[in-house]
This record gives sequence, C-alpha cells and structure tokens, in this order.
Amino acid sequence: MAREERELTDARWAVLKPLLPPQRPTTGRPNKDHRQVLEAIVWLLRTGAPWRDLPDSFGPWRTVASRFYRWRRQGVFDRLLAEITRLADVVGELDWLVHYGTAAWSAPTSTPPAHHASRAWRTARGKRTAAG
Repeated sequence: MAREERELTDARWAVLKPLLPPQRPTTGRPNKDHRQVLEAIVWLLRTGAPWRDLPDSFGPWRTVASRFYRWRRQGVFDRLLAEITRLADVVGELDWLVHYGTAAWSAPTSTPPAHHASRAWRTARGKRTAAG
C-alpha cells in the first residue's frame, strides 16, 4: 500500500535522489524504492519510534533497517549532509556563526567535566581513591 502523505516534498526528493546509491543493484533482487525507504527513515527520526513500530505503509521494517545500516556504513548520510549544507550555504540559508561559531566557544576550559569533579570530591572525602 502506497502512502498518500509524504515525509519529503518533491523538491527535497529531487535534491536527495542523485546523492543516493543506484536504485537497481548489479546483482540480486531489486531494491525497494529509495524514496519510500528514505521517507521511512525520516519518519522514524521525526517520531523517535523503534524499528518495529514503523507503519506497514512504509514497507517491512527489516528492509528499512537493513538499508539504513548499509547506507550508514557506505557514508551515504555523510554525503547527504555535506551536500545539503553546501546547497544551503550557496543560497545563503546557512549562518555559520549560528551553526558552528558559538559551539566552539561555549564550553569553559577551566572547569573539569562533571565525572572528574565528582571523583575528586569523593577522593577528598576519603571514600574513594583517585585510581579507583
């Protein structure tokens, strides 16, 4: 059963489609439609649902999970993110100071991470040694 409601607009799909691996593998069984699988992945990320709760209209959850892990190993999502970022930058929709500039300066360097601070506190009270 095909879905009527789309997770990706036709315009967004047109940008993403050429960045995905070929639809038809050189050997074996033909792949499920890339758009349907990518929309299932977007739906899962948007809802936070586990694989098994994927609606039947997206196809078998095992197919979607298999494709997700395969694409992750192949770096497909890294390429998608890089291209989307590049395109947003080209049209002026990406503000580098907001997206990356503030994060580099937000973490104070003089305060140790919380787990180190609590270890030091426990050591000072004599309940635990620094080594253990």
